[in-house]
Amino acid sequence: MADSASDFGNGATSLTSGIAGRYAKALFELANEQNQRDAVAADLSRLKAMLDESADLRRLVISPAFSRDEQGRAMAIVLERGGFNQLTRNFIGVIARNRRLFALPKMIEVFAALTAQAKGEVAAEVTAAHPLNDTQLAQIRDMLSAKAKRTIALTAKVDPDLIGGLVVRLGSRMVDTSIRTKLQMLENAMKGVG
Repeated sequence: MADSASDFGNGATSLTSGIAGRYAKALFELANEQNQRDAVAADLSRLKAMLDESADLRRLVISPAFSRDEQGRAMAIVLERGGFNQLTRNFIGVIARNRRLFALPKMIEVFAALTAQAKGEVAAEVTAAHPLNDTQLAQIRDMLSAKAKRTIALTAKVDPDLIGGLVVRLGSRMVDTSIRTKLQMLENAMKGVG
């Protein structure tokens, strides 16, 4: 099958190494077999947004203070109320039972990258201090697409600590034009002068 993660060569191998990669690859292959890849990708994208927005949900996912049963029950409620696909719900249940919920954010990232590769796209992420509108996101996507000479699967994040500017990741490359980084560079330069 052309959409299998094993068909991507070395890029997929490096993506799927480690706990998060192995789980994401297993979900990716199962979703492909059941023709639910796009539905699962949409679910995981929504779940990532929920994790980004809710400190309580992040705490539930990453904290070892919660038992596997507490994590599993809480996630089941969140996913059921959110109307998530049954395959996604089953997967989250398995990783909660296996005490691997802490790796969920990385699993979501790897699944998105595998999905982008299967579609012939390159995954990119842009982080801004404030939410970007659709026009700004389209401009960034077009610029990155011209640079990579491929279709771009762009995800956007907000990090108010950046103050201003952008951090753009395209594959393994990163460009950081944030004010936070420029201030840090200025501070380091000033230390060298004194």
